[in-house]
Amino acid sequence: MSDQAVVHIIDDDKPLREALENLFLSVSIEAATYASVQDFLSRVPENAAGCLVLDIRLPGINGLDFQGKLAEHGITLPVILMSGHGDIPMTVRGMKAGAVDFLPKPFRDQDMLDAVAHAFARNKLERAVADDAARVVTRYATLSPREREVMTLVTAGRLNKQVAGDLNLSEITVKIHRGAAMRKMGARSLPELVRMEEAIRRSSIPA
Repeated sequence: MSDQAVVHIIDDDKPLREALENLFLSVSIEAATYASVQDFLSRVPENAAGCLVLDIRLPGINGLDFQGKLAEHGITLPVILMSGHGDIPMTVRGMKAGAVDFLPKPFRDQDMLDAVAHAFARNKLERAVADDAARVVTRYATLSPREREVMTLVTAGRLNKQVAGDLNLSEITVKIHRGAAMRKMGARSLPELVRMEEAIRRSSIPA
């Protein structure tokens, strides 16, 4: 995992790649440049942090099509689109697909720096959320099958007495399993446990 935020620039225009790289270096932002999507995919580190500055007009797959395939490659970098031939339909398509910004060429250096700052902030937040979700999944894996059953029912709004009837257990036993589940999950309250249960349901691990 790489936590260093980097601006990944994909553009087949070498002078522009170099100009952008120099711009980012002038404000102490690390940048990496790529002449094509294939070049990027062959070199981008796993779980890279930062953002992707992506030209729409590229050899092979175009920028908009590649934007739509990022998830297939396990890439979660926020995207800033740029194009010298952009039009309203392109802008709408790119923004609907989740682009942070769309910059028509030529653009002001400050506009690019502002877009990157926004993209970095989004990436930092998304990575923090993903890390929290991963911790929840890891903790959930430590629960026994019975503790998982109790957690599922309790977070669905069932009272201890009702859970006891559902699982044919004593109410004391339910309280013990409930307490163990909350302790292992690191939940300080029932609402917090409910949020964790929701995170589990959004993951690939069955509750």
